[in-house]
Amino acid sequence: GALPGPGGKWDFYSGMDPFDGPGPRQEKLESAATSAGEPCVPWARFSDWLECVCVVTFDLELGQAIEVDNEDGQYRVHRGLNFFFPGCLGDTQFSFRLRQSVGRVSGSWFGEEDKYNRDAPLILQKELAHFYGYVYFRQVKDVSVKRGYFQKSLVLVSRLPYVQLFQSLLQSIAPEYFEKLEPCLEAVCNEIDQWPPPVPGQTLNLPVMGIVMQVRIPSKDDKPGGTQLSNLLPAPTVLPTIHELDLFKCFQSILIHLQMLWELMLLGEPLVVMAPSPTMSSETVLALVSSISPLKYCCDFRPYFTIHDSEFKEYTTRTQAPPNVILGVTNPFFIKTFQCWPHILRLGELKMSGDLPKQVKVKKLAKLKTLDTKPGIYTAYKTFLHKDKALIKRLLKGIQRKRPSEVQSAILRRHLLELTQSFIIPLERYLASLMPLQRSVTPWKTPPQIRPFSQDEFMATLDHAGPQLTSVLKGDWMGLYKRFFRSPNFDGWYRLRHREMTQKVECLHLEAICDAVSTDPKSFHFRV
Repeated sequence: GALPGPGGKWDFYSGMDPFDGPGPRQEKLESAATSAGEPCVPWARFSDWLECVCVVTFDLELGQAIEVDNEDGQYRVHRGLNFFFPGCLGDTQFSFRLRQSVGRVSGSWFGEEDKYNRDAPLILQKELAHFYGYVYFRQVKDVSVKRGYFQKSLVLVSRLPYVQLFQSLLQSIAPEYFEKLEPCLEAVCNEIDQWPPPVPGQTLNLPVMGIVMQVRIPSKDDKPGGTQLSNLLPAPTVLPTIHELDLFKCFQSILIHLQMLWELMLLGEPLVVMAPSPTMSSETVLALVSSISPLKYCCDFRPYFTIHDSEFKEYTTRTQAPPNVILGVTNPFFIKTFQCWPHILRLGELKMSGDLPKQVKVKKLAKLKTLDTKPGIYTAYKTFLHKDKALIKRLLKGIQRKRPSEVQSAILRRHLLELTQSFIIPLERYLASLMPLQRSVTPWKTPPQIRPFSQDEFMATLDHAGPQLTSVLKGDWMGLYKRFFRSPNFDGWYRLRHREMTQKVECLHLEAICDAVSTDPKSFHFRV
């Protein structure tokens, strides 16, 4: 990894304490701004996009030392930021995700009152409990260094899961930084501090390093699967998406098993992705998580996980069942560590079989070896639904015809979206039937209760209003629903929808009271 493990030295560039909530400097700035009547504080716009920018240098003699570039050195480092440097020459980009320190962030920063989260799609909302890290790592031969190699990483830490935007930003600034160092990075931070905030539904021009990146921030009101680029203004560099990965590139060696992997994600099953590089590891994990969109993946996921992560012991203990988490790893040590896990996806370098990418095979867990484990999906899982052979045939034919990767990805994304929607629509339809009738909402009584969710009652609706109305896939849909009801994803989905329904009923009740007061205030007060 590109974050400091043994021999990692940190530099921070920002006006805030990134990992443990507001630092003393930020509190002083906020106090000064408030007393002066100013609408914002220094670095406020920077903080809309990033928590901090970090530079990590491998230092053989100092070990894990921290250098801080701010006024009074009031920074603390989250204990989870301990990663290896990837052992690959040249330039490497990847992503990671880590847990926020407990009890350090003010609740006023996030939650239901956060304007961004109110309007953003579920999958792009800021998280209170986690950070995302976007890494550009360079390793080149350098005879002036004791070990013979220059090894340095530039890391952007953010609450926003904008993987495409931040990796594109790194491609612009990292090579320049490695040549010119601190003055370049300081200028970039000042430019980001001039960016407009990420407002869902808006198209923004973001200047940096002499170019302008044009992006559109997705909104929860967007049509699922639609890319809205119609209102784009002329700009040198247009990013078609800020978060969507090249799904075809990520899945091309596992296309025939896409149905199985979609089910594992839907059910929140524990999964380890073993890849030959941090890039492949992180992209595959993020692509898998996105495969059930627009349903939010409610379990933990780590695009790049190492033995130095603070949750290593928690996630590798053998005294209890594996947690509901997806881990992306590269270290062969993990093969032995995760032998008790129910699902392991072992990826290798892409190999071709004629014109087509060679597909990995499903293998028994007993064949998982400590050394030299071959690529494959090691699991005993049996899918509830049959494979969509027409999709696989269409994608493979697209490879033979040299169809562009972005077109292949669009086909994949549309298929996964329709599959997830076919699964969710019956649940949404049943949930709507639990709402009280509007005529039962009166100003003279407390708001009516939402009926409880009954699994048996829902199952009875599937014969006439099930997924077969919108999906051609055959299989045991009822069995899949029963398993889904035991998953964290169902719990997360139901809690969110129940909260939204409760708010709707409360709003209707308040409207009824307002109508009663405006129509006949004396009668209303008398009856109350």
